[in-house]
Amino acid sequence: MPIKVQIPQAMRQHADGQASVDLPGANVKEVLDALGQKFPNIVGRIFENGQVRRFVNLYLNDEDIRYLDNLTSATKDGDVLAIIPAVAGG
Repeated sequence: MPIKVQIPQAMRQHADGQASVDLPGANVKEVLDALGQKFPNIVGRIFENGQVRRFVNLYLNDEDIRYLDNLTSATKDGDVLAIIPAVAGG
């Protein structure tokens, strides 16, 4: 059940420069676990103390997972999980 994970430019150095990867998983957490197994260094950029970092947003098919079932949001073949780091500035 491949899910396309879109990796932002700022994190690609931790993912062998790849912009996206196809990974298995029945929910968002399982997909992110598979991402961490493939690219261990990216885990620290997404998680802090077992929780998604405050300034990292995750979108499943253009829906913020915070408004779905968070990390337990179910995934299906062909879904797209986008990792979006928050950007601040002025």
